[in-house]
Order: sequence, then C-alpha cells, then structure tokens
Amino acid sequence: MKPKIVVAYNKVSPKVLSFLSESYHVINFDKLDAQTLPNFYQELGDAHGLLTAGLKIDSALLNRAPQLKIVSNISVGYDNLNLLELNKRNVMATNTPGVLNDTVADTVMGLILAVARRIPELDQHVKTGNWKVEDGVNLYGNNVHHKVLGIIGMGGIGTAVAKRAHFGFDMPILYHNRSRHTEAEQMVNAVYCSLEELCQQSDFMCLLTPLTPQTVKLIGEKEFKQMKSTAIFINASRGATVDEQALIRALENKEILGAGLDVFEQEPVSPGNKLLSMDNVVALPHIGSATHETRLEMAMLAAENLVSGLQGKMPPNLINREALKNLF
Repeated sequence: MKPKIVVAYNKVSPKVLSFLSESYHVINFDKLDAQTLPNFYQELGDAHGLLTAGLKIDSALLNRAPQLKIVSNISVGYDNLNLLELNKRNVMATNTPGVLNDTVADTVMGLILAVARRIPELDQHVKTGNWKVEDGVNLYGNNVHHKVLGIIGMGGIGTAVAKRAHFGFDMPILYHNRSRHTEAEQMVNAVYCSLEELCQQSDFMCLLTPLTPQTVKLIGEKEFKQMKSTAIFINASRGATVDEQALIRALENKEILGAGLDVFEQEPVSPGNKLLSMDNVVALPHIGSATHETRLEMAMLAAENLVSGLQGKMPPNLINREALKNLF
C-alpha cells in the first residue's frame, strides 16, 4: 500500500492532489471543524506526511501521528510549528519562501497607496452619494512618490517592496534588519539604520518581520511616539509583532496619520475592534499572498518539499536541520 499523506488545507488545487496521488495515498480535509477533527486525528495515526497551512503543530497533535516524517507548511512564516517538538521526534518541517515575495509586495504597495490617497474611504464617499462639488480640500490625500519608506525586515518581501518603491515611486529607502543587506543597498540605495532612526525619519513604515520571540510587540507605544505625525504605518507581517492597543492610541491621539493592516492580533478580527471604525485605517483579511496563481505555486512547492522528504532527500526548503540527525 502507498504511504499516506494527510492534506489539511482549504480548497487545495486538484493539480496538487493529483501530483501527490501519483506516489502516495492522499487523504484530503478541506476544513477542520468539530465534525471533521475526529476523522482527521484518526487518519494522522498512520500518516507519513502532513501538508497544511497555519495549523498548530504541537506535542498534542504530534502524539497522534507517531509515523509522521515531515510537515510541509504552505507559508513563509512558520510560527504555527513547534520546532522543538518536531526536532524531538525527528520530524522535518518545510515552508514556501520566495514564491510569494512579489505578490505580498504588491499588496504592501496597495496598502500604501490606499491609505495615503484614502481610496477605500473616498470610494464609499462616491458610492453613497455624498460627493459634492464643494468637497475640495476635504478629499485631499498625501503623496507617495519621493516620500521616505522605512522597511523593518529586509528579507525577500522587503527587498521586493523596496524595488517597487525605489524604481516606481522614487522613494528613498531606509531599512532596519538583523544584519546589513548589501544587495539592497547597492540595488535601491537602501540605507541601514537603527529602529529609532527609521521611526523618526520614515513617511511610510512597513513591518515585514517574521514572528519570533524577539519580534513579539516589536512596535509599540515608544515607536509610535517616535514617528512623524504625518507618517503611515503598514503591517504585513503578523499581528503579534505590533502592540495593537498602542497602535489604536497612536491613531486616536493623531500621533500618526494612518495605518494599512493585513494582519491583526486576533484573526478573524473582532467586529468590535476599534481599528475597524477608523476612516484612516485600511484593513485586509490577511490576504497578502492570496492570488490564485501564487497560492497554487505555494501549494505545489509545499507538495514538492513533502515528496522530497518522503523520498529520503533533503527538502529544498527545510526549516529544522536538527531533525535530520537520525534520518540522513
């Protein structure tokens, strides 16, 4: 009998399932809820591979999957994976970097433009019949071109955003990162600086870091107070990288001009969240990489990672090399 793979991903492409089914017995769960979870746990019992996105992989789940060899995460971020528990069991974990950089960068630039030019707000102004000849200055927004863009986290996505901003909008680029990014410095004249300097000098501040213990609430009251009152804050990383209450206070007190958010501390976001009632906030449902083309490419890469690991090869996007000590 073919080795078993369990897929737990909403509406995975038939192309991906067909690819996996060539060599493996595939059990697919389009959704996990009270009705499907018992069967999901049962199928994990003899599964060798798990393909998923965002599912919390912890000791409780891994205890139900004693034969598991690899977890393939359809995401760049992997804060849903308990790597210590995976390493204990010599279970490989992979992610899907690179393929979504351009798509997320497009979303970030969309948020920058939407907040600065008040596009969602003015869209509703027109559609609700409130547009008047005398509106004038009441409809003005702010320029994006030639403004200073500060990027926190100059990885693949940050670099893609910097290229769009530099070549498309003539924006000077500042960045703060764990280490210098000489390629970005040469390509877009990006200037490395401290977090404090970036906050003080940026007209647009984009947070693009992964979620780690070091980046939890990386941006909070101190950072917002350092920013210009005309600055716009963009978060396309994870909701927990920002102190959300501090952001709300900064917006209410007009310490910053506005915010564009693709992520929130609680997702889906609570309808009572104050951010949702602010005209100067553009809110998206965590869809930075959500295009048909990119999500298919991510899922295919995740499937290829999984197959590679099950074939006894080192997956090209392995996260936890520590799990290999007893495998290769």
